[in-house]
Amino acid sequence: MGRRRQARERALQALYLADAAKMDALEALRIVSIGPPLDLAAEEFARTLVLGAAKHQAELDKLIGKVAENWELKRMACVDRNLLRLASYELLHCPDTPVGVAIDEALEIGKKYSSEDSSRFLNGILDKVKDARNRGSGLDIRH
Repeated sequence: MGRRRQARERALQALYLADAAKMDALEALRIVSIGPPLDLAAEEFARTLVLGAAKHQAELDKLIGKVAENWELKRMACVDRNLLRLASYELLHCPDTPVGVAIDEALEIGKKYSSEDSSRFLNGILDKVKDARNRGSGLDIRH
């Protein structure tokens, strides 16, 4: 498994813990980082994703809620909700990450941590988030 995939998985674990335990995202990252260490670049990438998704959570939740027709965020599985936040952050705020990579990574991670069926759900929402990136959506997509 590539180091950026490992970083994304670590970021998802931290966001999930922060959401489920109602705790600070950085503290959650410290807790999930107790496991096997990642290399320095992967650790930094995971940190960037966690802090970025946490910082922009209200904006991301608003966009996800808007494009997820008939789905409220609170009704989504915790893993799916946080994977959507993570991938949406990467799509909107990490312009160096190709769109296809961000979406494919989210789908593969979703298959591992959620259910096989979640990939269609995630793909449908992320496809619409991708459109927001392509349009600029009025969102600040700089780091």
